[in-house]
Amino acid sequence: MRRWYRSGAFPVHRHSLIQLVVDGALVALAYVLAFQLRFDSGIPHRYELLRDDTIYWVVPVCIVVFVVFGLYQRLWTYVGQRDYQAVAQAVVVAAVLVIGGIAVLHPVQVETRNHVQVAVGMPTGVAAMWVLLMGVSMAAVRFVVHLVFEGRKRGMRVVKGARDVLVIGGGDGGRLLVRELVRNPTLRLHPVGFLDDDPRKRGMKDEHGLKVLGTTSEADLARVLDNVEPHEVIIAIPSAPGTLRARVVRACRERGIPVRTLPTVFELLQSESGGMQVMRQLRELSIEDILGREPIRMELERVGAYLRGEVVMVTGAGGSIGGELCRQIARVNPRRIVLVDHAEDNLFEILRELEGERHVRTAVPVLADCKEEERMREVFREHRPAVVFHAAAYKHVGMMEQNPVEAVRNNALATRLVARIAGESGVRSFVLVSTDKAVKPATVMGASKALAEWAVEAAAARHPQTRYSTVRFGNVLGSSGSVVPIFRRQIAAGGPVTITDPRMQRWFMTIPEAVQLIIRSGSLTDRSGEVFVLEMGEPVKILDLAREMIRLSGLDPERDIAIEVIGARAGEKFHEELFNPYERPQQTAAEKILRADRARLNQAWVESTFAEINLFVLEGDAAGLAAKVAELAAVRTAPGPQVPS
Repeated sequence: MRRWYRSGAFPVHRHSLIQLVVDGALVALAYVLAFQLRFDSGIPHRYELLRDDTIYWVVPVCIVVFVVFGLYQRLWTYVGQRDYQAVAQAVVVAAVLVIGGIAVLHPVQVETRNHVQVAVGMPTGVAAMWVLLMGVSMAAVRFVVHLVFEGRKRGMRVVKGARDVLVIGGGDGGRLLVRELVRNPTLRLHPVGFLDDDPRKRGMKDEHGLKVLGTTSEADLARVLDNVEPHEVIIAIPSAPGTLRARVVRACRERGIPVRTLPTVFELLQSESGGMQVMRQLRELSIEDILGREPIRMELERVGAYLRGEVVMVTGAGGSIGGELCRQIARVNPRRIVLVDHAEDNLFEILRELEGERHVRTAVPVLADCKEEERMREVFREHRPAVVFHAAAYKHVGMMEQNPVEAVRNNALATRLVARIAGESGVRSFVLVSTDKAVKPATVMGASKALAEWAVEAAAARHPQTRYSTVRFGNVLGSSGSVVPIFRRQIAAGGPVTITDPRMQRWFMTIPEAVQLIIRSGSLTDRSGEVFVLEMGEPVKILDLAREMIRLSGLDPERDIAIEVIGARAGEKFHEELFNPYERPQQTAAEKILRADRARLNQAWVESTFAEINLFVLEGDAAGLAAKVAELAAVRTAPGPQVPS
């Protein structure tokens, strides 16, 4: 009943009227048979009267109970274990109500026969037999209908022109997919078997007679693909690692077989359409699927519990990282999410998504520039956030090289300003989103983010009541600054795909993974001012990334789409790093999150450095700023912090 109430769905629809009639007939039949079977030699007259006087209201009472228990919310062709449990519970409750009603409406009479007192009412034997007959008959009719329906589906002929499909994964996802394919012949997809790594499933058949033909090892995969020759392969393992997906794609590509996949765990978690049919959730494989990284799984409701019921502010809320922060924070039910961004279009889009698609009613849009002190003070005074995620930053390396003054103003000085206001406003926790380019910075963008990290560390010393932390990680797939959307546009345009140098390699992770780790890092701070670093797995060569993306598009690198090397940009490193030489990686309580242990900065030195930087920015002195940034990079990249202690 509670389930029906929460769902807001009416428990009876027109398709269940026949079910109501059948159940009513079964209740009445069981009631009559219970009296008949209890008294083999004939029903005593008084019990005949009891049966006839009560049956007219017993059936409606039982039907009402069955409706309340939701027995008619689904067709009998789709019944499962929970439906049978609901039948058992409903039958017991209905029987208790009926027996209690008989006791009230037809109280016990006492007759004396041959000096022996006889109680007249519903005999215990009749009640027990009625409950048994009613429960068994109701469950049996559902089972028979389901069995006939499934048998008809299993026996259905393959539709002419259907494509043979090999399913990777014989678990719940694979069986659900096959069931959907069998029930919907109009899809013209005919499952021919499974591949599964569980040795216990080898050679076993499912309910539709499909066998597990082998494992996903390279040898088995090649053998099955050559023997079965499917038209298509579907990966039905939502948690499949990138290595498995890459292996399947590689084997299928050699044979010209297209590959599709069910959503990943992250996509399933974020999906707002839990009842969507499996086939509608199938999608083409993306580059994120086959980079070979093991997926990071985290219980967001648990690790983000510190945000529940709080006012949470996200700066740069319209960006790729900021927007995903808003989506995931909304899932842990904060009291309010304050979306801060100075770009009206970006802010409008994330607000519309949260309110229109995700039904979030606690989001408050704030148009504000983090560089403007008075405006930011107004925002903090009005909303009084308890937690701030500072994701606002410029991140396009080439553009920042051409606009160094604005890069430092927005990434470094604005971070220092927001961190200071957060401390003065009594914010409980402040998290800066940083980048691996802040390590031994070789570009203006990297240097500006390094300065931002130092600004947060300085604020931690100045405002001990606020827990400050920095989260540093590499590239995220799909962000506006990532090479992935650039490559996609170049492939769509027919090429060429441009890379700067064949030796170039970077770390990659998906945006949802990065954001979950950012949220987790916000609760790890033992000592204010700490820097947390996300484990990024193995770096990926940009050249290999370009080739895989071309192949995923159904084209061949160099033959269909040219790859052009244009040369590295000024300051661009072949290999990024996650730790400075003077930082020591340390494990934390959280999986995939490390702590960068390092000596503390001298606060007087930090203040004087930012005073110089601020002066260069105010004067628009790009040359002086570049010289100062280069000087800072040289100082901080020596083994050990070379600043006054």
